[in-house]
Amino acid sequence: MASNVNPDPFTTRPEIEGTFGVVATTHWIATAIGMAILEKGGNAFDAGVATAFTLQVVEPHLNGPGGDVPVIVHDVKRGRTEVICGQGPAPARATIAHYRSEGLDMVPGTGLLAACVPGTFESWMMLLRDYGTMRVRDVLEPAISYARDGYPLVERACATIQTVEQLFRKHWPTSAAVYLPNGEVPKPGTLFTNKTLAATYARILSEAESGGGGRDAEIERARKAWSQGFVAEAIDRFCRTQDVMDVSGSPHRGVLSADDMARWQPTIEAPLTYDYGRYTVCKAGVWSQGPVTLQQLALLKGFALDGLDPTGPEFIHLQIECAKLAFADREKFYGDPKFNEIPITTLLSDAYNDERRKLVTDRASLDFRPGAVEGFGGVVKLRRAEGQREAVGALGAGEPTVGRFGEVRGDTVHFDIIDKAGNMVSSTPSGGWLQSSPIIPELGFCLGSRAQMFWLEEDHPAALAPGKRPRTTLSPTMALRDGEPYLAWGSPGGDQQDQWITQFFLRHVHCNLNLQEAIDAPAWHSEHFPISFWPRTARPGVLVVENRVPKATIENLRERGHIVEVGPDWSEGRLTAASRVGPRRRAAANPRGMQGYAAGR
Repeated sequence: MASNVNPDPFTTRPEIEGTFGVVATTHWIATAIGMAILEKGGNAFDAGVATAFTLQVVEPHLNGPGGDVPVIVHDVKRGRTEVICGQGPAPARATIAHYRSEGLDMVPGTGLLAACVPGTFESWMMLLRDYGTMRVRDVLEPAISYARDGYPLVERACATIQTVEQLFRKHWPTSAAVYLPNGEVPKPGTLFTNKTLAATYARILSEAESGGGGRDAEIERARKAWSQGFVAEAIDRFCRTQDVMDVSGSPHRGVLSADDMARWQPTIEAPLTYDYGRYTVCKAGVWSQGPVTLQQLALLKGFALDGLDPTGPEFIHLQIECAKLAFADREKFYGDPKFNEIPITTLLSDAYNDERRKLVTDRASLDFRPGAVEGFGGVVKLRRAEGQREAVGALGAGEPTVGRFGEVRGDTVHFDIIDKAGNMVSSTPSGGWLQSSPIIPELGFCLGSRAQMFWLEEDHPAALAPGKRPRTTLSPTMALRDGEPYLAWGSPGGDQQDQWITQFFLRHVHCNLNLQEAIDAPAWHSEHFPISFWPRTARPGVLVVENRVPKATIENLRERGHIVEVGPDWSEGRLTAASRVGPRRRAAANPRGMQGYAAGR
């Protein structure tokens, strides 16, 4: 007698499916807000803006208003996929000479010297104005409400606050005033408020609505309140007057000014793309690490991946060895193309990757091996990850990713949204997390620390310079299938983002896993190349895998020469994904940390 039991493989949660729209984010409250906007008649872009502002409130250890953001959109009316670059540049006074005069050989991972122009608010206003349909009140009110009235603080936020508790008490009293209510580290589940942040956004909303006119006029006044008004003035004053302790062990004043903020606006550009079989994968440009995914695919397409076990040693070995080569090229060549010509066409070409692919053998490489393109690239000086743990943990440095040093647990945030019409948005907001720099008391938020990704070597493509964008790790993704917009996905996690993003895609394409199965599958990452954040160290040959990877696979990888470290069962990545095929909308979200959620109908 035939069984009626569902034969589908186990997943931690169902793959969401419907025809109205789907929202997948790294926090359940943000997912609910995104769906509510769709149900009120907003499109995917309206929902994205409201979701993003809500994420700033409910995951303050992972992102904030002072941070930065890349956004990939597919607008059905325009009929094209575009990238909004919300990566703010270095301030006008951010010169290598200035930082070296402060006794620094790298940009500190925390504090005011690490601040670029905040890029989030202007980017969300651009998305709302040029692609959305709703007014400023519609997208800001949910965030204001949660900041004013409270939301349950997740365990990882509490753990982050505890990690930097002494920093707050001794050096950053304005942060202690917000994140140590009643002088104590809040407990998980605490109904937490940030009334000053609520007041900041409420004032922006009031100024936006004060002059009459339509939607565009309101958005313009909101923008001016941010970049030319009271917000910019408070940031300018704080940077000019405060000597802030940072991870270097010495206090420094900032170089960011109101003039820097007034001069900058986000830009819209075409994505970089790579054709991989029936898929066209879209990423942000070489001011991000996004092309690393494209180069991994250019290398991997020379191997027969169909039918391989997604938790088997061959599958993992090939992906990791190709990642090592692509990330080595990231370190040598990537930078702001407004300042340096970047040979990205060569780096993604068949001829270049056919030669690079020959370096992949059955053995794990323990060498750092960037490629050679005549006339391009800088010298990368490797620092080994030794003796840095205490400083990183004590002063909250680096991106708070999956905890290479075991101190700060968290990462950043991500969301993917598709509406009934087929509009798509994928975004990875980050920076301005609570441990990056002190709270600006008049505003209720702190500045970001993305400038730590610059090099202080003049001849490197990613060298610090005024007005230059740091090469960010933030990396949302979209893909067309057979020429039609199909998939939006991404993950928090610094240098791990484009490793987990690639793994997810390979599992979906070559192993026929659905979105949720591809997210739930055991994952891993390499620490072979320099991390993008202070202290810019590498751990050659180290491969970190979840404990759910089969023991036989782990043993085989070690026999191949990988230095395998085994992490907890559910410790790798916080992916979300959404897809569209005809009228169907699907979404899935990560179970790791039990914060990622998807919803739809």
